[in-house]
Amino acid sequence: MTETMTHASAQARANAARNANAGAQQGNRAYLELDGITVSFPGVRALDRVALDVRAGEVHGLMGENGAGKSTLLKVLSGVNQPQEGTLRLGGEEHRFTTTKAALDAGIAIIYQELHLVPELTVAENLMLGQLPNRLGVLDEGTLVKRAMDELKRLGERIDPRTPVKNLSIGQRQMIEIGKALMRDARVIAFDEPTSSLSARETENLFRIINALRADGRAIIYVTHRMDEVYELCDRVTVFRDGKRIETFDSVADLDRNRLIAAMVGRSIEDVYGYRPREAGDVLLEAKGLLGPGLAEPVSFAARRGEIVGFFGLVGAGRSELMKLIYGATRASAGHVELDGKRVNFASPRDAVRAGLALCPEDRKQEGIVAIASVADNLNISARRHFSPARFLLDARRERDLAQDYIKKLAIKTRNGETAIGTLSGGNQQKVILSRWLAERIEVFLMDEPTRGIDVGARAEIYNLLYELAEAGKTVIMVSSDLAEVIGVADRIIVMREGRIAGSVPKAEASPDELIRMALPR
Repeated sequence: MTETMTHASAQARANAARNANAGAQQGNRAYLELDGITVSFPGVRALDRVALDVRAGEVHGLMGENGAGKSTLLKVLSGVNQPQEGTLRLGGEEHRFTTTKAALDAGIAIIYQELHLVPELTVAENLMLGQLPNRLGVLDEGTLVKRAMDELKRLGERIDPRTPVKNLSIGQRQMIEIGKALMRDARVIAFDEPTSSLSARETENLFRIINALRADGRAIIYVTHRMDEVYELCDRVTVFRDGKRIETFDSVADLDRNRLIAAMVGRSIEDVYGYRPREAGDVLLEAKGLLGPGLAEPVSFAARRGEIVGFFGLVGAGRSELMKLIYGATRASAGHVELDGKRVNFASPRDAVRAGLALCPEDRKQEGIVAIASVADNLNISARRHFSPARFLLDARRERDLAQDYIKKLAIKTRNGETAIGTLSGGNQQKVILSRWLAERIEVFLMDEPTRGIDVGARAEIYNLLYELAEAGKTVIMVSSDLAEVIGVADRIIVMREGRIAGSVPKAEASPDELIRMALPR
């Protein structure tokens, strides 16, 4: 169960929509057909003779570990990548897209996890980007606003179309991206991990829109790592592994979860979390009356050596803000942090790292990595100060050896240390960030949404690393919106609500109902 799961009423509506379209799907020929699609890059076969079909009026789930080929498939659909072999048909007609415009013109739209909007432009301008109405070459603002208002009404969004997109929430921005696709009359719409940054309310609204699109006869591809969403939303699900289509399950409702996991990772995972109990030691980290941006009242808590403390709460509860206050990324207006019984004052994250405290941030792409830099550079970016012979000289051999050591230790899937980290999967990027801090002298690890956007197999590897850190006497603070995850991994769970701590529950007493009750606004 996760924070983005919707309530039983939403489940019932989704099931009703599925049932209403079941007969039509069975009688319909697939609208989108991929046959023998092969995409190769130097040294890598990203897609290997993949076959997939999506019917009009269905939501077709697409699952698989990071690096399984899902993103490459979406890029083939959108015209970013051209296959070396295979055919793509829409409504029985063969297509080969050499540009993204050609794919859009054919009625294919991809809603990526990283949304493709222009923040400085208005909602209306983004909705009609590339097809702005004009009179004699001059923007027809009246028509633009009217069309945008009509589309926003259809989406159920009460947004002023003149509002700059940069002022919207993530959920609202996603609705604008969907609106762009609908205004182009896309018949095939693919969603790539759409709920990864959405609140429960935003997720329910997204599912409402997707169900409406299904009822309208659109062919929907839904890429996700969240099995709960597949069971709630999808009609069929296809599993990819190592660039190949492993299996398509025609009845999600009757699909056993263990069978789905086994198809994804090639092995059975009886317990994804693999919890390992251990004895906690002395208090290592303590926050005393900490107050700052995102917190409604002073926050106090303590964490011990060898302990994994989970922080759970809804979006906006203040969990990430608290981690940044502890880390020195934002300045506290009151209170302080004690590390191993000594008061510390971090003027910046650099001070925190040198004192033995590190943060793996929620948004790893924006705050955790330098995407265009190599794996080795990202891994060594902090530790190199320990072995550089002089301030402005680098020890290339030591850095190369250190990178290779951790690539091997953490089984990071990369061609070599010189590969740009931005080309790695989310799970492997997270391993590089962890390697960076393992190469340092870190005692407290702040892990903010450590498995967001990571597949089930890579999650198990991350959990194992957290247990190893705790068993070595380190302190792990784990923020998670995934309720099952926080219950499955943490020794103790602290619940935050509206910028304050609502309570603390030991693992043995934690239940989904109790934690949700504590997290909900009063």
